[in-house]
Amino acid sequence: MSDKIIRLLAHHGKISVMCADTTKLVEEARKVHDLSPVATAAFGRMLTMTVMMGSEMKNVKDKLTVQIKGNGPIQMMVATCNNKPEVKGYVVNPQVDIPLNEFGKLDVSGAVGNQGYINVIKDIGLKEPYIGISPLVSGEIAEDFANYFVTSEQRQSAVALGVLVDKDGVRAAGGYFINPMPDATEEEISIIEQSIFKAGAMSKMLDEKLSLVEIAKRITGDENVEVIEDTRVPMYHCDCSKEHMAEGLMTLGKEELEDIIQTEGQANLECHFCNKQYHFSKEELEKILEGLT
Repeated sequence: MSDKIIRLLAHHGKISVMCADTTKLVEEARKVHDLSPVATAAFGRMLTMTVMMGSEMKNVKDKLTVQIKGNGPIQMMVATCNNKPEVKGYVVNPQVDIPLNEFGKLDVSGAVGNQGYINVIKDIGLKEPYIGISPLVSGEIAEDFANYFVTSEQRQSAVALGVLVDKDGVRAAGGYFINPMPDATEEEISIIEQSIFKAGAMSKMLDEKLSLVEIAKRITGDENVEVIEDTRVPMYHCDCSKEHMAEGLMTLGKEELEDIIQTEGQANLECHFCNKQYHFSKEELEKILEGLT
């Protein structure tokens, strides 16, 4: 089964639902960054929410950046995404390894920390990008995003994110994002709350090979959900290139480039997002320097 994001309406169009299967995407991120199991779980949850938010953007040039900075040993995670949605990111401490929590599960909260913030930057073609920030409430990621939506975007939301990791890597990863419309009744919201409680963990439902539509029915308590979009395939994709790296070197300025040429005679750069290495010879650096004069 390939990764997918679907959007649905439940309870006669009064509840908006988005469900995502990101198993392959999170496994790709795990391999690219050689993530520890707990870093895989934390970063995978963040990437899943980022692609769901990215898929809400309207235009190809729109860009979303999410940062989570906590007081745990992971320190910080960053992800950027377009509306396809293609996502890339990195973890400051990808090999973090801490004991399991009291329930015998990966301690995401302990790795991320429960003090810090989520920072969301949406560049959607306006004069200034939208910047929203909210404090971490638990470090479990889903609760922190739900709090972000309420405090920064005034959206009441139910958010679930899950990553199931075994000795071979990522067995299941995904999430859902539920928003009641203004005309949703208390009764309908109550049905959703009870259904979410009964449904159990998102990663478990994916591991049981339930389809995203079946999951949507379970979490909403509505057998007649209406699928409104099911064509988006989220991917972990880095668009770095030697040209982009050269542009980065240009931003260093003339003096610093001259210093690198004289002292090092070359430059080796690494992309944060995919760990690809780029080598610039002395001649290539001199050519970049020429472009600055």
